[in-house]
Amino acid sequence: MVELTPIEQLVVKAMQELGATKEDSIKTADDIAKKCNRPKGMVNNALVSLANKGLVKRVAREKAAGYYLVQKPQ
Repeated sequence: MVELTPIEQLVVKAMQELGATKEDSIKTADDIAKKCNRPKGMVNNALVSLANKGLVKRVAREKAAGYYLVQKPQ
């Protein structure tokens, strides 16, 4: 089981609500930050941490990177 910080939990919940659950429905950090109502820097840090834990996948694109949930935390 992966332990999540409160901001990571908020980011995962926002991603689920936005439908960012597969590669063809990725969302940017801006989209997620707006949904969470948290600063983008804080959301970016949480996304990096979640990616390191294997819960979120980052997709590099021309403009902004996109993110989607790979697996739901237990």
